[in-house]
Amino acid sequence: MEAANKGARDAEGISVGLNINIPREQFSNPYIDPDRLVNFDFFFVRKVMFVKYAQGFVVLPGGFGTMDELFEALTLIQTEKSSQFPVVLMGSSFWGGLIDWLKNTMLEAGNIAEKDLDLFRITDDPVEAADLITHFYETRTMKPNF
Repeated sequence: MEAANKGARDAEGISVGLNINIPREQFSNPYIDPDRLVNFDFFFVRKVMFVKYAQGFVVLPGGFGTMDELFEALTLIQTEKSSQFPVVLMGSSFWGGLIDWLKNTMLEAGNIAEKDLDLFRITDDPVEAADLITHFYETRTMKPNF
């Protein structure tokens, strides 16, 4: 989140911070305009806001919260409860084991379809991540979710 907020500030763009209030871990970053910071008490409300207005997810290595938000987005896209938007995972070495498990366990067991693996892309290159999102919208019209 901090990288996106910093990039937006450096480019003189608009960025909104969606912060979750938890005791020891989460603080808003210094690149968020205080007038554009929204604090949440509940994860599910924050996730709804993420997905409702998302035009793309770039997901960096993280913990349980990152996994929760990633799979929420993929599930909403998969079940067509959300418009499709690009999901890019940064860091092939971090995500590789998870992707292997999705293919070798979930797909083989019939719990996901082959096409579900096309709901996201993996890269190690930030320029490629931006290109994947740009390419996604070259033939589509951006529209709000829900």
